[in-house]
Amino acid sequence: MEIEDLRMFVEVADAGGINSAARRLGLAKSIVSRRLLRLEQELGAELLARTTRGAVLTEAGISFRDQAADICAKIDAAREEMSPNGDLRGLLRIAGPASVGTFFAPALADFARRYPALNVHTRFSDQYVDLAAEGFDCAIRVGYMPDSNLIARKIGSLPMRLYASPDYIVANGAPEYPGDILKHSAVTAGTASWVFSDGDQSFTVHPQGRFKADNAYVLAEAAAAGLGVLAMGEMIAGPYVDAGKLVPIMTGFTLPDVGIFVVRAPGQHVPRKVRVLIDLLTEKFSSGRC
Repeated sequence: MEIEDLRMFVEVADAGGINSAARRLGLAKSIVSRRLLRLEQELGAELLARTTRGAVLTEAGISFRDQAADICAKIDAAREEMSPNGDLRGLLRIAGPASVGTFFAPALADFARRYPALNVHTRFSDQYVDLAAEGFDCAIRVGYMPDSNLIARKIGSLPMRLYASPDYIVANGAPEYPGDILKHSAVTAGTASWVFSDGDQSFTVHPQGRFKADNAYVLAEAAAAGLGVLAMGEMIAGPYVDAGKLVPIMTGFTLPDVGIFVVRAPGQHVPRKVRVLIDLLTEKFSSGRC
């Protein structure tokens, strides 16, 4: 029985079918089907019931999935113990936010360069990614981490400031105090609360505006076009400031830094490839504010 056949079956089970598993693995559907058939023949049991609407796990498949996943995890752990300083191998799947994908791209490329035997697959999207359901080993998240069952490691932080375009300021003035925000239009990522501090006190405001987006660069462009004030990380707003499209405003007050996290699904065994990635990203981003 081939360990890769077991891994492939776990992928099929978790992905909900052969087509989805093939896309995750970057393999042809025919290869996944052939490996699954070989595994079923060796076990003498049907693991997947094929229907006109797709495929579902049989009772035997449901039972075998956890056993196969446990076997794969134990083999991975044994390999790591035998060669703790050796090359990373296999496949590492990483999810990340599209808004700041280019910010992390050099670090991820460097990681792949350091470990040529490791396949690195990334997906950058501003939509929420379910790590376990979609088969990702870990994800990079930027923001204020909500309560969840994910295990998060903070690797750095991003300074936040308030900005507006010169044209907006000419037409509407600039807020000077947190309470002034309610007199202005804001561009935000959905429902947002901004918490300002002057060193002694904190002030929470709920900005209102007609333009919302789930992508940081879209928000920056909207603010640069004069659609409202914007709370944004300096790494994204910086080029707009340099180009004269945005200017910092209300500089007497500060916003809390936004955290950069690597998150993973809970579990006792953390693959060494994930640990090494976290260490590398921490090395690059935790030396100070990005």
